Amino acid sequence: MITTRPLDPGVPGDTTRASSTSPAAPPTDWARTARRRHVPAPSWAPRTLVAWVAEQVDLLDPDAVRWIDGSDAEAERLTTDLVASGALIALDPDLRPGSFLARTDPGDVARVEDRTFICTTDPTGAGPTNNWREAGAMKRELRPFFAGSMRGRTLFVVPFSMGPVGGPLSQLGVQLTDSAYAVLNLRIMARVGSEPLAAFGGADGDVPFVRGVHSVGFPLRDVDARTRDDVTWPCNETKYITQFPETREIWSFGSGYGGNALLAKKCFALRIASTMGRDEGWLAEHMLLIRVTSPEGRAFHVAAAFPSACGKTNLAMMRPTLPGWQVETLGDDITWMKPGPDGRLWAMNPETGFFGVAPGTGETSNPIAVRTLHANTIFTNVALTDDGDVWWEGLTAEAPAHLTDWQGNDWTPASSSPAAHPNSRFTAPAEQCPSLSPDWDAFDGVPLDAIVFGGRRATNVPLVTQARSWRHGVFVGATVASEQTAAAEGVVGELRRDPFAMLPFCGYDMGDYFAHWLRLGAGLGDRAPQVFQVNWFRKGGDGSFLWPGFGENSRVIAWIAGRLAGTADAVETPLGLAPAPGALDLDGLDLSEEALAESFAVPTDAWLAECDLTAEFFDRFGSTLPDALRHELAALRARLEAADDSRRP
Repeated sequence: MITTRPLDPGVPGDTTRASSTSPAAPPTDWARTARRRHVPAPSWAPRTLVAWVAEQVDLLDPDAVRWIDGSDAEAERLTTDLVASGALIALDPDLRPGSFLARTDPGDVARVEDRTFICTTDPTGAGPTNNWREAGAMKRELRPFFAGSMRGRTLFVVPFSMGPVGGPLSQLGVQLTDSAYAVLNLRIMARVGSEPLAAFGGADGDVPFVRGVHSVGFPLRDVDARTRDDVTWPCNETKYITQFPETREIWSFGSGYGGNALLAKKCFALRIASTMGRDEGWLAEHMLLIRVTSPEGRAFHVAAAFPSACGKTNLAMMRPTLPGWQVETLGDDITWMKPGPDGRLWAMNPETGFFGVAPGTGETSNPIAVRTLHANTIFTNVALTDDGDVWWEGLTAEAPAHLTDWQGNDWTPASSSPAAHPNSRFTAPAEQCPSLSPDWDAFDGVPLDAIVFGGRRATNVPLVTQARSWRHGVFVGATVASEQTAAAEGVVGELRRDPFAMLPFCGYDMGDYFAHWLRLGAGLGDRAPQVFQVNWFRKGGDGSFLWPGFGENSRVIAWIAGRLAGTADAVETPLGLAPAPGALDLDGLDLSEEALAESFAVPTDAWLAECDLTAEFFDRFGSTLPDALRHELAALRARLEAADDSRRP
């Protein structure tokens, strides 16, 4: 059992100042650094960690160094400071206790994919879907930006664990940051402070950890001691979100927003962790994780991959409409999976909170999420009500008569711009979720029964199909496409390929990534999870959705559970196995036979055209694309052509 200790009482407190000599190139000689710049640290912090922190202090030149212990008292101090500075707005304590609103700079509102880089020694390490930079060249490019970037600020040292501390699927990391806002969000999203630090193994510990450095890029003093006033949302026009998979490092500059600043999330838990998984035989995926329990009491664990803002959180917190069915939340965004000693794939949510898209989350679409946000939540870029609460499009059917919008301007329903930014967010503790499973933080994770792929498709993709095999399932995941959402840069509504919902998050060549999935499945054999694909968003000729969605999606989940239990019938289609007539429970659902049929239609010509697009997409990967996927594409063409021939007179 891991024991924790309070910070060494002999260590100076929060206001300890590092010396403010001019920044120099980070030295490689630790003894020289230690003599030149003392860095306070808990007495049991590993020397290797303290040495690394000291190197970065010498480069970043902060005024103070503070080691985060993860306590509530510490969080209260940070929050009080941010409210006093105007960086956080305290919400009404009766309406939204313990909750706050942050407004970002208008230029810092989403992931910056065009400024996100995978940095390796060779371009083949990144593949064609990532922005690649040579690792050494990128570090030389970054140095002038990070040099002195924390002058006038405090450097926070945040030890954290992704997953239960010491768990078989868990990993350790440390983030250095000059953003107290990032610290407060990170302590909601991960296990931070003294307990993770103790897991490093003491002063002589050599436990590997992921190293992250984050600066908003807004120093308050320059090298000549000239000062400037701070702003409520410091950031920099120049931004870099850089991952170094070979050395397990992350360097993020210029952005204080979400995944750009919370390095434990997309940067570590997906980009770096996916590479670690490839090297070590496990998977780090952009997937929700739920437990589905049938009326008979049989439980199934399901992971599902959806691109951002395509219903992932709604499924993770779904309230089933089918009597007797229960869905419990294990995670809403990231799932790590690893073969266990029993030969099955075991899954874990490495996070401790929800960082969700606010617009579209409401009493109708996701009542569980709304209840989760009742307290202790940090809201970013949503609107402020006149009585000190928050609002966003989709929260209620009608908008309030007056609001203060996400940029601090007066807003009414007649305004031409949205009250909340389309990518506005909430950060809430997982433990507040009413549907949270008791096993959400199980030390060993949970055994996985099914993997589901989904996206936002108005045409072509049926409501639900089951892959014929693991190999076919990898093909399904590799060919996922979804309409663009506000969570990423690009034209909203435009269709883009998003294999495994990992396009922005895979830390290495996706051709190798597909091969890794195939290898892992081969090792699991007949104990591998079953694979399915769903599409809640198919539309009819009049442009309306064919399927009602939300809680009614439990009918599809029930059929998936039935397939796992061997109690639900299926029929062959060119795309996979679909529910047999009567196998999908539609009792009490107002759905016409025509709409149901169109929900499962497989338009041959459209799919043959999509096969051509898939072939073009596969060509991007060249020799790294597994031959198995080309064989699956050829088999799909053959099934489509055979089905077309069978319908001809």
